[in-house]
Amino acid sequence: MRIIKDKITIKELQQMASKMFGNMVKAVVDIEKEIMAVDAGLHADEEALLIENGSSNSNLWGINLYPGLYGNDDFIEFDSMINIRPIQGNKTRSVEDLSIRKKIIAIVNKLVKNE
Repeated sequence: MRIIKDKITIKELQQMASKMFGNMVKAVVDIEKEIMAVDAGLHADEEALLIENGSSNSNLWGINLYPGLYGNDDFIEFDSMINIRPIQGNKTRSVEDLSIRKKIIAIVNKLVKNE
């Protein structure tokens, strides 16, 4: 597992994907600190790592990245068990709030580079 604060390349994500799920990398994004954790078998493990490093659970959202689809709308998939938070108005595994989705997309676009 790794916390990404500056940048990660598509090539690095592809290497992570090939070792774990083939074409996908799980990630958890902290929408307040604008960082993300990557490269774990479970979103919950990445969530725990970020919390151990000072993140607040209410700011953490699970996503899946498909490096082979970089630049495509399907690059980011909003699907994780950690997203089920009825107390925050999110009752599904997706991220229902469009403003939060936009924040996540902006953070991923800032951190993931095609270099």
